[in-house]
Amino acid sequence: MNRKILAAVLAGAVMLSFSCSKKTESGKVVLTVWESTNGPDEFIKQAGEAYTKSHPNVEIKYVNVELGDAVTQIALDGPAGVGPDLFAAPHDRLGSLVTGGHVLPTANADTIKNEVLSSCAKALTYDGKMYGYPVSAETYALFYNKDLISEEELPKTWEELADWSKAFNAKNPGKYGFVMDVGSSYYTIVFTTAEGNRLFGPDGTDTNNTNINSAASIKGMKFYQSLRSALDVPAADLDTSTADAAFQAGTAAMHITGLWNVVPFENAGIDFGVTTLPALPGDSNPCASFSGTRAMFVSAYTDHPAEANDFAAFLLSEEMQKLRFDLTGTVPSINVEVSSPYLGGFMAQLNYAFPMPSIPEMGMYWEAMNNASKNIWDGADVKAELDACNAAILGK
Repeated sequence: MNRKILAAVLAGAVMLSFSCSKKTESGKVVLTVWESTNGPDEFIKQAGEAYTKSHPNVEIKYVNVELGDAVTQIALDGPAGVGPDLFAAPHDRLGSLVTGGHVLPTANADTIKNEVLSSCAKALTYDGKMYGYPVSAETYALFYNKDLISEEELPKTWEELADWSKAFNAKNPGKYGFVMDVGSSYYTIVFTTAEGNRLFGPDGTDTNNTNINSAASIKGMKFYQSLRSALDVPAADLDTSTADAAFQAGTAAMHITGLWNVVPFENAGIDFGVTTLPALPGDSNPCASFSGTRAMFVSAYTDHPAEANDFAAFLLSEEMQKLRFDLTGTVPSINVEVSSPYLGGFMAQLNYAFPMPSIPEMGMYWEAMNNASKNIWDGADVKAELDACNAAILGK
């Protein structure tokens, strides 16, 4: 090999080795943390500064990797030695992370389980073992514009919501009684949950039966399709951004969304409240929603697992959970008192929520059910769509 080329290769190897090192010459440990922008980034930065004050030998380095990209990127960057020590990811990707060998089990898992909400601990348990540290819990609920609908008028059932919306639409051209992203399976799953029907079974682990095309699911999605008469807009024109914009502009009386929209709606000057979702036909309780747990996972490729686990556990302290709530508005993962006029509605809905399944098959659910939801909303045969969705999820 040419000496110049060899020298360049060796120099590059040295630089790569240096860039992958997580310890400075002074012996300080540098933990790289992947997180999203718009709130979670500032939380990691401020939490890192607080942690370093009590642990001067540890520096926290924030790197922007969005929540939806972290699972794919860790599979590439981790083995290459250029990944993080910790990264944020939603709990429903836990199965893929564990089977891929990308994350370490939770240190002192029994202690952590006792400190966090039971739903969060359950969401981060895979094959009997806990992974990650839950930094926030979430579900969605029914937002309502107090200038357009009074609390006395709030519907308790989906039938009542449809009837009220039809009357409201007729009296208010250009406005809507309710809006939602009708093509997002994150929301449309609620219509499949009557009679205790749950995706992948009661525990979310049945890899043989998705239950997405069960009799209860078909019945529920037929009712969902009937809601088109109360919101006569094609699925292509009812995505998340469109629905959010309608409520934010004051042209929608009700909207199904999550805590992440509290600040934008407040900034828009909307006088709103939050309550539980309506009950499905034949039920008296609010319909079941997906609950999600946002977790900080310790990378299996970290050079400093002890420090990484300790910082992750630090994020669950009362002080840090209050800080995260103040910065992001998300539901704390521990029992800690925070002040919010909207939190009660979400906490009430969490009583009827169930964790998104975390088995690897869940990765196939989203696109398949998104497509089915859009097609059903636009008039397609419900059973045929759900049968096709089931086949896509199970790879049949």
